[in-house]
Amino acid sequence: MSGDAADGGRTTLAMLAEEAGVSLSTISKVLNGHADVAPTTRQRIEALLDEHDYQRRGSVSKGSTLLELVFSDLSNPWGSEIMSGVQEVAHRAGMSLVLSPSGEHHAPAPHWLSGVLRRRPAGVLLVSTDPTPKMKDRLTSRGIPVVVIDPAGELPPDVPSVGSTNWAGGFAATRHLIELGHTRIAAVSGHTHMLCSWARLDGFRSAMASAGLPVLEHEVLMGDFLPTGGRAAAERLLAGADRPTAVFAGNDLQALGVIEVAAERGLRVPEDLSVVGYDDTQVATWARPRLTSVHQPIRRMAEEATRIVLKYAAGEPVDQPRLELATHLVVRDSTAAPARAALAAAPS
Repeated sequence: MSGDAADGGRTTLAMLAEEAGVSLSTISKVLNGHADVAPTTRQRIEALLDEHDYQRRGSVSKGSTLLELVFSDLSNPWGSEIMSGVQEVAHRAGMSLVLSPSGEHHAPAPHWLSGVLRRRPAGVLLVSTDPTPKMKDRLTSRGIPVVVIDPAGELPPDVPSVGSTNWAGGFAATRHLIELGHTRIAAVSGHTHMLCSWARLDGFRSAMASAGLPVLEHEVLMGDFLPTGGRAAAERLLAGADRPTAVFAGNDLQALGVIEVAAERGLRVPEDLSVVGYDDTQVATWARPRLTSVHQPIRRMAEEATRIVLKYAAGEPVDQPRLELATHLVVRDSTAAPARAALAAAPS
């Protein structure tokens, strides 16, 4: 709602324009996300909008048939699963999708915000992309709800999100290798700025500790969630005869990079080296050998996030604005008991 004026009436755009010392059209441009406003002027107007708690009458979500789906990386193989999940729920609700890139480092670029304010969607879904407080405030002040799918970092309490049990996934993957008899297990996690990377790695460490097994820190490496990251880590891990018998990779793409380097060094998977991936995308079933992987319910995460953002857009109550869906391990052909010689050489 519009904020109250000093005389008890409602704050109007004309009042804000007069207070800011600008024209009514300039105020309108800022509200609608147009780029042709000087940064200092925009900042002054935004500050007044926040001060008066102004929200444009007829919230942008009312009557809109668009949902904005924002990706930090469209090349990721689970992107299609996210889009399918969102599309399924959006289609049933009579909504259309707009896809847009968020920019680098899993944070929306400033120019994206101007665009979304012009498009006026019913809601925004951010994939592994966390909104800055200022961006979130500008969207919500215009009546545009935001929900994050698979958060990159720790979100403020008022930002709804849908994720999965990353710690449990890392624990299950490592426990599987331990139960096969592996005692020398390396880990290749993902981006250092991604919360899921550390959660999966914490699960790995917990499983090793619960089994009384040492974690060799020089065999715990960070990657980039790409095959190149898996390759770079494997080049170090498999450089000599003194190597781990198993590798837990932070996602399926990095696992493929590990398997590729193993093959180049004449190592057989799983006979000489067991490899576990994460996400359980189609890549896991296409790989040879087929990849043991932690199943992350990506499509369902997208569906649940879409339902939440549509409820917010419709002004309906949301019982659980924060969801964390269960993961589970899918065992295929890339893991087996370690060879006797390798087992004998492993540290006790």
